[in-house]
Amino acid sequence: MGRIVASIKVVIVEPEIPGNTGNIIRLCANTGTELHLVGPLGFFLDNREMIRAGLDYTEFCSLRKHIDWKEFWTKECPNINQCYAFTTKTKRSAFEIKKLEDEAWLFFGAESRGLSESQKKSFHESHLLRIPMVNESRSLNLSNSVAIVLYKFLHVNQFVNGDNKLS
Repeated sequence: MGRIVASIKVVIVEPEIPGNTGNIIRLCANTGTELHLVGPLGFFLDNREMIRAGLDYTEFCSLRKHIDWKEFWTKECPNINQCYAFTTKTKRSAFEIKKLEDEAWLFFGAESRGLSESQKKSFHESHLLRIPMVNESRSLNLSNSVAIVLYKFLHVNQFVNGDNKLS
């Protein structure tokens, strides 16, 4: 019997640093991952730093922009059971995930503050995850965090993302 392959999607909420977003665009283009940017954004999408960091990968990235949190949820309607939010304010490690259903939505907040408390309340407590760090650390760079988590989820999914097999 064949294994169900999940489609993994990345959601960045209110990104502030164009270079990070450019790096994430490049990452998503190279992994066949759909990227959602939820506004308000801290920069314009034609920002020179973002374009420079993303190189020419923007045209290869499945990118969707949403005006705000409410519009995202109304338009995309993701199944909350398939949504994972990343925060330093929880105990459960992202590396505890061992299985995916048919879809996984990975949510990350703004560089300076992460997801808001009200945004985090949208998720099941067991789907609030963190990246392990030493106790004295505050946070990792957003684009590095997305890369770590995305590749962990791709690993769980045997490096297949929807119709795309990574080689």
